[in-house]
Amino acid sequence: MATSKAKSQDLLVSVAESIGSTLGAIAAKADAAKDAIVGGTDTAVKEVKRSATKLVRKSKGTATKARRSKPAPKVRASARSAKATVRKVAHKAVSKARGVARKAKKATTRRGRR
Repeated sequence: MATSKAKSQDLLVSVAESIGSTLGAIAAKADAAKDAIVGGTDTAVKEVKRSATKLVRKSKGTATKARRSKPAPKVRASARSAKATVRKVAHKAVSKARGVARKAKKATTRRGRR
């Protein structure tokens, strides 16, 4: 009987070890999944920040190159002249509108006096 008791005890130990091993593997996988989910957002945020920084750096370089390029002064000069032309046209339109309003006011006040 001693041998059968030893065999059953060995079997119980083996089953317990198997259950313990399985539970340990499940716990490790759950912990890894939790780290992957939590760490995933941090990784995504870092990746977005990194790509945004690259984009800003690239756009600054492009802007610097555009400022130094040959057609850039012509573009700036034409923009300045266009701005001045718009300002002149707007000034003329406003002064003309004021003149028309002044004449209309004079015409209505003269009629009212008569």
